[in-house]
Amino acid sequence: MFLLVGLGNPGARYAGNRHNIGFMVVDAIARRHGFQPWRRRFQGVATEGSLGGKKTLLLLPGTFMNESGRAVAEAAKFYKIEPRDITVVHDEIELPPGKVRIKVGGGIAGHNGLRSVSGQIGNEYKRVRIGVGHPGDKNLVHAHVLSDFAKSEREWVETLIEALAEHAPLLARGEDASLQNKIHLALAAKGFDTNGADRRSEKSED
Repeated sequence: MFLLVGLGNPGARYAGNRHNIGFMVVDAIARRHGFQPWRRRFQGVATEGSLGGKKTLLLLPGTFMNESGRAVAEAAKFYKIEPRDITVVHDEIELPPGKVRIKVGGGIAGHNGLRSVSGQIGNEYKRVRIGVGHPGDKNLVHAHVLSDFAKSEREWVETLIEALAEHAPLLARGEDASLQNKIHLALAAKGFDTNGADRRSEKSED
């Protein structure tokens, strides 16, 4: 069983926040690949299906971000899933907007959701880190991640989510480099550079 977790905060008021990009991606994967309807399980909502030929559980913790690990641990224990078969999708302020990096283990960079997950299951799970940019001042980070994506960001956000959903089977099969390349190409095809910046703005100023 492959466990794919999206991190975010529950409730409509947080739905469009940068902090909820993990929720957005995993929900899009469920729709794209015909997963069963979401149902309440494991202190959140979960659904089962298949990705890349692997039986897959998608999970959106229903706790707030800083308690996300409780849901992950409960699901992992129920299905006897090892950390190496768990992937967590989350926002990353240390990456430029639209940049995606996939890695196993590593630090938590002050991310409360990762801190909670690592506290419950250890550190050797895979992370899909989605750049949302840094506001430039550490005192502004909280407001930045708990704010909705700006109108100017929505096209690259939608493009990235669509690409991740389409190519999610690569993630399940461990073909991480191929997935990162597919996302890069999808953004480039829409006129965004590797940092999620809009190259078309340069042209419009001419």
